[in-house]
Amino acid sequence: MSESSDPRLPSARSAPTVPYASYLRVYEPLAVFAEPERTHWAAYARRGVVPTAQDELRRSLSDLVRVPVVGVPAHESADAFTAEVDGVLLVCPWRTRLRGWLALQELAGQFPLPVLDAALPPAARRRAAEEYERWRERNPDARPWIRTAVWQVPLRWFVLVADDEREYLSGERMRYRTPMVQARRRLARGLRTLREAEGYGGLAEGLVEVGSWLEEFHPRSMVELDYGGLVHALSADRLRADHSARDMAVGIAALRAGDEAGAAEAYEELAERWREVRERLFAN
Repeated sequence: MSESSDPRLPSARSAPTVPYASYLRVYEPLAVFAEPERTHWAAYARRGVVPTAQDELRRSLSDLVRVPVVGVPAHESADAFTAEVDGVLLVCPWRTRLRGWLALQELAGQFPLPVLDAALPPAARRRAAEEYERWRERNPDARPWIRTAVWQVPLRWFVLVADDEREYLSGERMRYRTPMVQARRRLARGLRTLREAEGYGGLAEGLVEVGSWLEEFHPRSMVELDYGGLVHALSADRLRADHSARDMAVGIAALRAGDEAGAAEAYEELAERWREVRERLFAN
Protein backbone atom coordinates (compact mmCIF):
# COMPACT_ATOMS: atom_id res chain seq x y z
CA MET A 1 0.00 0.00 0.00
CA SER A 2 1.46 3.35 -0.94
CA GLU A 3 0.47 6.99 -0.73
CA SER A 4 2.14 10.39 -0.89
CA SER A 5 1.45 14.08 -0.31
CA ASP A 6 1.84 17.10 -2.58
CA PRO A 7 4.92 19.19 -1.67
CA ARG A 8 3.32 22.21 -3.32
CA LEU A 9 0.55 22.22 -0.74
CA PRO A 10 0.85 23.30 2.92
CA SER A 11 2.13 20.43 5.02
CA ALA A 12 -0.20 19.00 7.64
CA ARG A 13 2.79 19.08 9.98
CA SER A 14 3.75 22.71 9.44
CA ALA A 15 0.38 24.41 8.84
CA PRO A 16 -1.94 25.47 11.67
CA THR A 17 -4.17 22.80 13.10
CA VAL A 18 -7.61 22.74 11.50
CA PRO A 19 -10.99 21.62 12.96
CA TYR A 20 -11.22 18.34 14.76
CA ALA A 21 -13.09 16.04 12.38
CA SER A 22 -13.01 12.30 11.75
CA TYR A 23 -13.77 10.61 8.44
CA LEU A 24 -15.25 7.44 7.03
CA ARG A 25 -14.04 6.95 3.46
CA VAL A 26 -14.56 4.46 0.68
CA TYR A 27 -11.83 3.87 -1.89
CA GLU A 28 -13.10 2.22 -5.08
CA PRO A 29 -11.06 0.41 -7.75
CA LEU A 30 -10.08 2.62 -10.66
CA ALA A 31 -11.90 0.32 -13.10
CA VAL A 32 -15.23 1.22 -11.47
CA PHE A 33 -15.07 4.82 -12.71
CA ALA A 34 -16.46 5.68 -16.12
CA GLU A 35 -14.57 7.69 -18.68
CA PRO A 36 -13.35 10.39 -18.77
CA GLU A 37 -13.07 10.25 -14.97
CA ARG A 38 -11.11 6.99 -15.06
CA THR A 39 -8.39 8.53 -17.21
CA HIS A 40 -8.31 11.61 -14.98
CA TRP A 41 -7.75 9.55 -11.80
CA ALA A 42 -5.13 7.36 -13.46
CA ALA A 43 -3.15 10.44 -14.52
CA TYR A 44 -3.76 12.04 -11.12
CA ALA A 45 -2.27 9.06 -9.29
CA ARG A 46 0.75 8.91 -11.61
CA ARG A 47 1.77 12.39 -10.49
CA GLY A 48 2.70 10.95 -7.12
CA VAL A 49 1.65 14.19 -5.40
CA VAL A 50 -1.61 13.51 -3.57
CA PRO A 51 -2.96 16.09 -1.07
CA THR A 52 -3.58 15.15 2.55
CA ALA A 53 -6.81 15.29 4.54
CA GLN A 54 -5.58 18.47 6.24
CA ASP A 55 -5.05 20.06 2.83
CA GLU A 56 -8.61 19.22 1.84
CA LEU A 57 -10.03 20.71 5.00
CA ARG A 58 -7.96 23.90 4.70
CA ARG A 59 -9.23 24.42 1.16
CA SER A 60 -12.81 24.06 2.36
CA LEU A 61 -12.26 26.47 5.25
CA SER A 62 -10.78 29.10 2.95
CA ASP A 63 -14.23 29.61 1.41
CA LEU A 64 -15.75 30.27 4.83
CA VAL A 65 -13.52 33.27 5.53
CA ARG A 66 -14.33 35.01 2.26
CA VAL A 67 -16.64 38.00 2.02
CA PRO A 68 -19.31 37.14 1.16
CA VAL A 69 -19.11 33.66 2.66
CA VAL A 70 -19.05 30.80 0.14
CA GLY A 71 -21.00 27.94 1.71
CA VAL A 72 -20.57 25.55 -1.24
CA PRO A 73 -17.78 25.71 -3.87
CA ALA A 74 -18.82 26.90 -7.29
CA HIS A 75 -17.05 23.96 -8.95
CA GLU A 76 -16.55 20.34 -7.97
CA SER A 77 -13.13 19.28 -6.75
CA ALA A 78 -10.90 17.35 -9.14
CA ASP A 79 -8.88 15.90 -6.25
CA ALA A 80 -9.01 12.54 -4.52
CA PHE A 81 -7.28 10.35 -1.97
CA THR A 82 -5.63 7.30 -3.54
CA ALA A 83 -4.10 4.06 -2.30
CA GLU A 84 -2.56 1.07 -4.00
CA VAL A 85 -3.52 -2.32 -2.55
CA ASP A 86 -2.20 -5.57 -4.06
CA GLY A 87 -1.29 -3.70 -7.23
CA VAL A 88 -4.78 -2.19 -7.66
CA LEU A 89 -5.26 1.58 -7.63
CA LEU A 90 -8.09 2.63 -5.33
CA VAL A 91 -9.63 6.10 -5.52
CA CYS A 92 -11.66 8.14 -3.03
CA PRO A 93 -12.87 11.35 -4.76
CA TRP A 94 -13.26 14.38 -2.51
CA ARG A 95 -16.54 15.55 -4.06
CA THR A 96 -16.26 18.69 -1.94
CA ARG A 97 -19.17 20.47 -3.61
CA LEU A 98 -21.60 17.58 -3.08
CA ARG A 99 -20.50 17.20 0.53
CA GLY A 100 -20.96 20.93 1.03
CA TRP A 101 -24.58 20.74 -0.10
CA LEU A 102 -25.24 17.77 2.16
CA ALA A 103 -23.57 19.49 5.11
CA LEU A 104 -25.78 22.56 4.67
CA GLN A 105 -28.85 20.33 4.87
CA GLU A 106 -27.59 18.85 8.14
CA LEU A 107 -26.78 22.26 9.63
CA ALA A 108 -30.41 23.32 9.52
CA GLY A 109 -31.27 20.82 12.22
CA GLN A 110 -28.20 21.37 14.38
CA PHE A 111 -28.19 25.10 15.12
CA PRO A 112 -30.77 27.74 16.11
CA LEU A 113 -31.88 29.87 13.17
CA PRO A 114 -30.20 33.11 14.41
CA VAL A 115 -26.86 31.29 14.71
CA LEU A 116 -27.26 29.75 11.28
CA ASP A 117 -28.22 33.09 9.72
CA ALA A 118 -25.14 34.73 11.24
CA ALA A 119 -22.85 32.01 9.89
CA LEU A 120 -24.41 31.78 6.44
CA PRO A 121 -27.06 34.31 5.30
CA PRO A 122 -30.48 32.94 4.29
CA ALA A 123 -30.04 34.14 0.71
CA ALA A 124 -26.83 32.14 0.37
CA ARG A 125 -28.50 29.03 1.78
CA ARG A 126 -31.47 29.39 -0.55
CA ARG A 127 -29.17 29.81 -3.53
CA ALA A 128 -27.18 26.72 -2.53
CA ALA A 129 -30.38 24.68 -2.08
CA GLU A 130 -31.65 25.69 -5.51
CA GLU A 131 -28.31 24.83 -7.12
CA TYR A 132 -28.33 21.44 -5.42
CA GLU A 133 -31.84 20.63 -6.63
CA ARG A 134 -30.88 21.43 -10.23
CA TRP A 135 -27.69 19.39 -9.92
CA ARG A 136 -29.55 16.48 -8.31
CA GLU A 137 -31.95 16.26 -11.23
CA ARG A 138 -28.95 15.71 -13.51
CA ASN A 139 -27.15 13.35 -11.08
CA PRO A 140 -29.84 11.31 -9.27
CA ASP A 141 -27.48 8.47 -8.28
CA ALA A 142 -24.65 10.59 -6.90
CA ARG A 143 -23.33 9.85 -3.40
CA PRO A 144 -20.29 11.00 -1.44
CA TRP A 145 -17.27 8.77 -0.93
CA ILE A 146 -16.49 10.52 2.36
CA ARG A 147 -18.48 11.02 5.57
CA THR A 148 -17.40 13.51 8.22
CA ALA A 149 -18.06 13.79 11.95
CA VAL A 150 -16.94 16.73 14.09
CA TRP A 151 -15.43 16.22 17.58
CA GLN A 152 -16.19 12.51 17.58
CA VAL A 153 -15.93 9.19 15.86
CA PRO A 154 -19.53 7.87 15.65
CA LEU A 155 -19.67 4.61 17.59
CA ARG A 156 -21.40 2.78 14.73
CA TRP A 157 -18.29 3.29 12.56
CA PHE A 158 -16.27 1.06 14.89
CA VAL A 159 -18.50 -1.91 14.02
CA LEU A 160 -16.96 -1.93 10.52
CA VAL A 161 -13.33 -2.40 11.55
CA ALA A 162 -11.17 -4.66 13.75
CA ASP A 163 -8.49 -3.91 16.30
CA ASP A 164 -5.77 -5.63 14.25
CA GLU A 165 -6.46 -3.16 11.41
CA ARG A 166 -5.61 -0.21 13.65
CA GLU A 167 -2.72 1.99 12.46
CA TYR A 168 -1.35 4.54 14.91
CA LEU A 169 1.49 6.93 14.09
CA SER A 170 2.12 9.10 17.15
CA GLY A 171 1.06 12.71 16.67
CA GLU A 172 0.18 12.26 13.01
CA ARG A 173 -2.37 9.56 12.29
CA MET A 174 -4.85 7.10 13.70
CA ARG A 175 -6.84 5.05 11.25
CA TYR A 176 -8.30 1.66 10.38
CA ARG A 177 -8.44 0.21 6.88
CA THR A 178 -10.46 -2.85 5.93
CA PRO A 179 -11.76 -4.54 2.76
CA MET A 180 -15.35 -3.68 1.92
CA VAL A 181 -16.44 -7.32 2.17
CA GLN A 182 -15.15 -7.45 5.76
CA ALA A 183 -16.86 -4.18 6.68
CA ARG A 184 -20.19 -5.40 5.30
CA ARG A 185 -19.85 -8.77 7.03
CA ARG A 186 -19.15 -7.18 10.41
CA LEU A 187 -21.99 -4.73 9.96
CA ALA A 188 -24.46 -7.49 9.09
CA ARG A 189 -23.45 -9.65 12.06
CA GLY A 190 -23.46 -6.71 14.45
CA LEU A 191 -26.82 -5.49 13.22
CA ARG A 192 -28.35 -8.92 13.66
CA THR A 193 -27.12 -9.06 17.26
CA LEU A 194 -28.22 -5.52 18.12
CA ARG A 195 -31.71 -6.03 16.70
CA GLU A 196 -32.21 -9.06 18.92
CA ALA A 197 -31.22 -7.12 22.05
CA GLU A 198 -33.06 -4.41 23.94
CA GLY A 199 -31.74 -0.91 24.41
CA TYR A 200 -29.58 -0.66 21.28
CA GLY A 201 -32.15 0.64 18.82
CA GLY A 202 -30.28 3.87 18.11
CA LEU A 203 -27.04 2.07 17.29
CA ALA A 204 -28.92 -0.40 15.10
CA GLU A 205 -30.65 2.39 13.16
CA GLY A 206 -27.31 4.08 12.60
CA LEU A 207 -25.85 0.85 11.25
CA VAL A 208 -28.75 0.42 8.83
CA GLU A 209 -28.07 3.88 7.42
CA VAL A 210 -24.31 3.24 7.11
CA GLY A 211 -24.99 -0.14 5.53
CA SER A 212 -27.25 1.42 2.89
CA TRP A 213 -24.44 3.82 2.03
CA LEU A 214 -21.81 1.06 1.78
CA GLU A 215 -24.03 -0.95 -0.56
CA GLU A 216 -23.62 1.81 -3.14
CA PHE A 217 -19.96 0.90 -3.66
CA HIS A 218 -18.02 -1.85 -5.43
CA PRO A 219 -17.45 -4.97 -3.27
CA ARG A 220 -13.69 -4.77 -3.88
CA SER A 221 -13.48 -1.31 -2.37
CA MET A 222 -11.62 -0.43 0.81
CA VAL A 223 -13.17 1.27 3.85
CA GLU A 224 -11.10 3.68 5.92
CA LEU A 225 -11.96 5.06 9.36
CA ASP A 226 -9.64 8.02 9.97
CA TYR A 227 -9.43 9.97 13.24
CA GLY A 228 -8.32 12.96 11.15
CA GLY A 229 -7.85 16.14 13.16
CA LEU A 230 -8.75 14.40 16.41
CA VAL A 231 -5.13 13.28 16.71
CA HIS A 232 -4.34 16.95 17.46
CA ALA A 233 -7.06 17.21 20.10
CA LEU A 234 -6.28 14.05 22.08
CA SER A 235 -3.08 13.29 23.96
CA ALA A 236 -0.62 10.73 22.66
CA ASP A 237 -1.27 8.58 25.74
CA ARG A 238 -5.00 8.72 25.10
CA LEU A 239 -4.56 7.70 21.48
CA ARG A 240 -2.13 4.88 22.26
CA ALA A 241 -4.62 3.48 24.75
CA ASP A 242 -7.61 3.87 22.43
CA HIS A 243 -8.85 0.53 21.09
CA SER A 244 -12.44 1.52 20.42
CA ALA A 245 -12.98 -1.04 17.64
CA ARG A 246 -11.89 -3.82 19.99
CA ASP A 247 -14.15 -2.49 22.74
CA MET A 248 -17.13 -2.35 20.37
CA ALA A 249 -16.44 -5.93 19.26
CA VAL A 250 -16.24 -7.06 22.89
CA GLY A 251 -19.63 -5.49 23.62
CA ILE A 252 -21.31 -7.08 20.61
CA ALA A 253 -19.76 -10.46 21.40
CA ALA A 254 -21.10 -10.22 24.95
CA LEU A 255 -24.58 -9.49 23.62
CA ARG A 256 -24.34 -12.44 21.26
CA ALA A 257 -23.37 -14.67 24.18
CA GLY A 258 -26.33 -13.45 26.24
CA ASP A 259 -24.16 -11.47 28.67
CA GLU A 260 -26.29 -8.33 28.77
CA ALA A 261 -24.51 -6.90 31.82
CA GLY A 262 -21.09 -7.32 30.21
CA ALA A 263 -22.33 -5.81 26.97
CA ALA A 264 -23.85 -2.82 28.77
CA GLU A 265 -20.63 -2.19 30.68
CA ALA A 266 -18.48 -2.30 27.55
CA TYR A 267 -20.85 -0.08 25.56
CA GLU A 268 -21.30 2.50 28.32
CA GLU A 269 -17.55 2.78 28.83
CA LEU A 270 -17.05 3.31 25.10
CA ALA A 271 -19.92 5.80 24.86
CA GLU A 272 -18.66 7.79 27.85
CA ARG A 273 -15.15 7.96 26.40
CA TRP A 274 -16.42 9.58 23.23
CA ARG A 275 -18.99 11.70 25.07
CA GLU A 276 -16.08 13.39 26.86
CA VAL A 277 -14.48 14.15 23.50
CA ARG A 278 -17.69 15.59 22.02
CA GLU A 279 -18.18 17.87 25.01
CA ARG A 280 -14.94 19.65 24.12
CA LEU A 281 -16.86 21.24 21.25
CA PHE A 282 -18.60 23.44 23.83
CA ALA A 283 -15.53 24.22 25.95
CA ASN A 284 -14.08 27.74 25.99
